[in-house]
Amino acid sequence: MTPCQPLSQDEFNAWFRLLETPGVGRRSAAGLLAHWGDIQTVWSASPAQWAQVIGPAAAQALQSAPEAVFFQRQAAAWQWLQGRDDSQPALKGSRRVVTWGSPEYPQRLATLPDPPLMLYVTGSLTAWQRPSLAIVGSRNPTAQGLDHAHAFAAALCRAGWGVISGLALGIDGAAHKGALAALGTTVAVVGTGPDRIYPRRHHSLACHIIESEGALVSEFPPGSPVRQENFPLRNRIIAGLSLGTLVVEAAVESGSLITAKLALDAGREVFAIPGSIHSPQSKGCHALIRQGAKLVETAADILEELAPQMEIDCTPHITAEVGDPDLERMGHDPVTLDTLAWRSHQSVSQMAAQLLQWELQGWVARLPGGLYQRRSPSMSR
Repeated sequence: MTPCQPLSQDEFNAWFRLLETPGVGRRSAAGLLAHWGDIQTVWSASPAQWAQVIGPAAAQALQSAPEAVFFQRQAAAWQWLQGRDDSQPALKGSRRVVTWGSPEYPQRLATLPDPPLMLYVTGSLTAWQRPSLAIVGSRNPTAQGLDHAHAFAAALCRAGWGVISGLALGIDGAAHKGALAALGTTVAVVGTGPDRIYPRRHHSLACHIIESEGALVSEFPPGSPVRQENFPLRNRIIAGLSLGTLVVEAAVESGSLITAKLALDAGREVFAIPGSIHSPQSKGCHALIRQGAKLVETAADILEELAPQMEIDCTPHITAEVGDPDLERMGHDPVTLDTLAWRSHQSVSQMAAQLLQWELQGWVARLPGGLYQRRSPSMSR
């Protein structure tokens, strides 16, 4: 692919005004671009011609002179693009905008019913070119869920795939970290402007992604704050950049299920990891499986479905080291100290000491409510 030239300031301003003018909206902007083919021809048309495509109200909004605050936002976005802002000096990396119809626009996104028309990218413009899987899930996962996300991401990257996620706490962060641990490529799609990392505690993770030839991608211009309504829009990009979506853990009304639905709407595969029937974080995955998502236990299950020609020699085995019968009696569901002591025929004090040792070794995680859950020591971080 021949790289496209960066947008000039006039070209950027033309795109920004089309996409950010109040009263126009994404669908009207997309309608104009689909009708005229490129941004220059859109602006060469008359307001009367616009009105025939998007209606008189949107055409009037586009014709009206923007207010001063609009030009301030536009200037700030251009400053960010030129690297002349100081909002997050530690977030270094190449900055570009990629517009609908340009050579560098992701082809998988172009097939969406509602594709983003301009993307703000920090990092590599080639990060999304390799076959990629979206890995999403709960912001409040179990320790086992974190292990799964990390292990699946690492295994997929070792098989030559990329990982797409949303930089959120919980499963998203674990997926990004797993990809990086395997020296793989990962793309974080955010629901804020590219100059704002949310959550803030993932700022160093965002820097690591960019430094590792990954990318931070946003549909929203610099300065865009955290808004709840932006995250479902972000989710469609996560689903669209990927050949499939893996839901690791999710409650019944989780945003991850929105991503899964968007993946299905875009003709992508959906995968889900089953969990305990007692865990609220597994109920969303179980619902997806009942609705036809593929149940997966290893990364090889995903590759078998999406890329049978690719072999993987590092299938993640999400089990603890065996050999200790008491550890085997623990099973894989959360369990109380009293229950485990009864299963092991030990006193509560003896079992508490044993659990502490396992916890220090990374074989067991302590959960809220006095529960313990077995995990894989190879995945402890």
